[in-house]
Amino acid sequence: MDFEGTIAALDLAKKVAPSKVEYWMARDIQVMLGYKTWEGFEPAIKRAMSACKETGEDPQKHFRQTSKMVRIGSGAQRAITDYFMDRYACYLVAMNGDPSISQIAAAQRYFAVQTRKQELQEDGALLDKRIEQRKRLTTAVVKLNMAAKAAGVQNFAIFHDAGYRGLYARSAERCPRI
Repeated sequence: MDFEGTIAALDLAKKVAPSKVEYWMARDIQVMLGYKTWEGFEPAIKRAMSACKETGEDPQKHFRQTSKMVRIGSGAQRAITDYFMDRYACYLVAMNGDPSISQIAAAQRYFAVQTRKQELQEDGALLDKRIEQRKRLTTAVVKLNMAAKAAGVQNFAIFHDAGYRGLYARSAERCPRI
């Protein structure tokens, strides 16, 4: 499978929980990452869980073990192990996978790019929140100044300094700059 094929397959395998968290099932991505058997893939998951723990994260938060029933040759069913894995878990699996497998390299790139996109989106949301807070502050200061002017305040520097002294028990010139 080429890079674009691996990326398309990972995107198709992605699921979204009601909480809006993206996740993948380990057995779904096993083949996409170039592993022929679960026995060959599970050690990469275990290494990824170990790496997760070493970063101070709780592996249970990112790798949720589950089981599912599959049919065996006789028509009976048996339970097999699987994992719910979030983006971080998949990233760690890709980073701890067999580097000689081309799909692993594609997955590493995929998760790195997608993680960066998520970071940029979160940064944008924080910036939007900060801009909104500044607008609210500006509106509040304008209203305060209008009320102060209506009350007869003529020296707004002294007025605002008195406000700082009241809030922080010191004058504005000693307050830290923000």
